[in-house]
Amino acid sequence: MAFKSGRRSSIPALIAVGAALLASGCHSVSPTLHQGEAALTATGIANPEMTPGVYRLGPADVVDINVAYEPDLSVDQASVDTAGNVSMPLLGTVRVGGKTAEEAAREIEALLGARYLRRPEVSVNITQFARQVVTVEGDVEEPGRYDVRGTSSLIQAVALARGPTRTARLNEVIIFRTVNGQRMGAMFDLRRIRRGFEPDPLVLGGDIVVVGTSELKGAFRDFLGAAPALAVFRPY
Repeated sequence: MAFKSGRRSSIPALIAVGAALLASGCHSVSPTLHQGEAALTATGIANPEMTPGVYRLGPADVVDINVAYEPDLSVDQASVDTAGNVSMPLLGTVRVGGKTAEEAAREIEALLGARYLRRPEVSVNITQFARQVVTVEGDVEEPGRYDVRGTSSLIQAVALARGPTRTARLNEVIIFRTVNGQRMGAMFDLRRIRRGFEPDPLVLGGDIVVVGTSELKGAFRDFLGAAPALAVFRPY
């Protein structure tokens, strides 16, 4: 389920920041925005561990941890704390943040096997996903901030905003993302994704999705034409 909250458009701010970076001639800014396979790499989506459907645990997620044949070591409804940890009998604090459920299970097996059990079998099931926010801007029917739970793809994110308008430039759909403190951007062709010619990229909490737009009387398109956008942003 997703919930929308209204907000002022961030497109002018994104354009202004991009223009300022171009004017500064900063060497950390690429003159073009990655597209196609390079776009997947730029946003970290080309990594097979981050393909759609693979969810990584984070704060406020809730999991059931089952240790086979060891009910006293199993934990129901364990909440991941702000540091990415859960608490378990015998083991105490176990870090699961940033791991998939399968990776977390293997980690717990290794810890139990090293000290307490012989060949333990552990399963981790996510019972509740933490709330995440994705912003969808540009030529969509209902721009805004949307709450999502679990994984979401680019097509799903655009659908939350009731889809693109009839005049939207579907070959100019951008995901802005912060990666290791750096502002990143990558352009995707929604038409090719819909037809199955390109993978549907994963959208993460905190991402800003901008669907190619004419709402600023061509200013956004002029910006893309001058620098077909920016591959890397400095933090702002």
